[in-house]
Amino acid sequence: DVPLGAFLSGGLDSSIIAAIARRQMAELHTFSVGIDGSRDILAARRVARHIGSIHHEYLYTPQEVLDKLSEVIYHLESFDQDLVRSAIPCYFCSRLAAQEVKVILTGEGADELFAGYTYYKDIHDNAALHRELRRSVTCLHNINLQRVDRLTMAHGLEGRVPFLDVAMIDMAQTIPPELKLKRTDTGRPIEKWILRKAVEDLLPADIVWRDKEQFDEGSGTVDLLDPLIKTAAAGIDVEAYRAHYPHTRLRSAEECFYHKLLVESFEKPEVVLKNVARWAERP
Repeated sequence: DVPLGAFLSGGLDSSIIAAIARRQMAELHTFSVGIDGSRDILAARRVARHIGSIHHEYLYTPQEVLDKLSEVIYHLESFDQDLVRSAIPCYFCSRLAAQEVKVILTGEGADELFAGYTYYKDIHDNAALHRELRRSVTCLHNINLQRVDRLTMAHGLEGRVPFLDVAMIDMAQTIPPELKLKRTDTGRPIEKWILRKAVEDLLPADIVWRDKEQFDEGSGTVDLLDPLIKTAAAGIDVEAYRAHYPHTRLRSAEECFYHKLLVESFEKPEVVLKNVARWAERP
C-alpha cells in the first residue's frame, strides 16, 4: 500500500529480487550507488535495462564518505571493520531510495542460505557445510540484518528481506549442500550454484554467473576508503589504544579509528559497545 523499490547492486541476489518484483508490479524503482565506473554501477544499469525498472544512481566522492563516516557508524552502532565498510554504500543507497519510496527490498540472506561466501569453499565436508550455513543464518540478526535495519531506518525507509521469508528458509534447508556449493571438474567450486541455475531464464547470463562481491567491493568503496582511512587513522597509537580498551578486540588501526568515532558519538558508549557483534575471523 506504500511506494516500494529495490536495492540493485547488479549482483545475483539483488538482481533476482528486483527481477521478480518487477514481474509483479506495473513499475519498479531500483537504486544503485558507488563510485563512478564501479562494477556494481555498470552491472546494475544492465539489469535495470533488462527488467525495465525506473533506475536511480548516486555516485559518491571520497570526501562525502569521510564526511558521513561518523553518521554511518552512529546509526550502525558498530565498529566492526567489515560491517562499517558495507554500511557505507547501504547508507547512501538508503538515502537515495528514501527520496522515492517508503519500503525497500534487499537481497540479504541468500549468501547464508545458498553458500555464497568465499570461506564456505574451504569447507569440504557436506555435513560441516550444512552446519555452518545454519549457524550463519542464526547470526544474521546482529550483523548484516542490523546493518540493513539501522541504515534504512536512519532515512525513514523500511527494509524487507524476501530471501529470509520463513517458507524460503525452510525450503533452502532441504537442499543438499553439494547443490549449493557445486564442486566442478576444474576444482573451482561455484557458490550458490542451485540458485544460479534456478534463475537462468530470469536474468542475463553474465549476471547469473557473476562472481560474488561484497557490497563495499563491487561499489568501489574499498578502493576509495583504503587511502582515506590510512590517513585518518595515522595519528592513532594502535597499541596504546588497545591497552585503553583491554576487553575489546580491535583487529587493525582502521577498526581502532571506527571504535573511536563510535565512542565519540554517544554520551554512554559503553551501553552500545557491550552489544556490538563481530564477524568471526577466518583463517
